[in-house]
Amino acid sequence: MDSLFPAAVYLLCFLTSGACAGLLARSYRRTGMRLLLWSSLCFVLLAGNNLIVFVDLLVLPAADFRLLRHSLSLGAVAVLLFGFIWDLEE
Repeated sequence: MDSLFPAAVYLLCFLTSGACAGLLARSYRRTGMRLLLWSSLCFVLLAGNNLIVFVDLLVLPAADFRLLRHSLSLGAVAVLLFGFIWDLEE
C-alpha cells in the first residue's frame, strides 16, 4: 500500500500535464495564439519530467535520473519564459 500511493500520484501528475499540453495544443491550432504554443511545449516538457520522476523513483530506483529531471524542468521554464519575452516584443 505504501508504494501504491506515490506511484498513483506520479502517474496522475504525468497524465494531468499531458492532458494540459494536449488541450493547449488544440487551442493553439484553433486560434493561432503563440502563447498557447509555448505553454503547450512547456507542459510537454513537464509531462516528460513527471514520467522520468516515476521511472527514477519507482521503476528503476538504483538509477539516478536527477540531471535529466532537472534539465527537463529547466527546459520547460526556459521555453515558457522565451515565449513570454517573444510575445512581449510584438
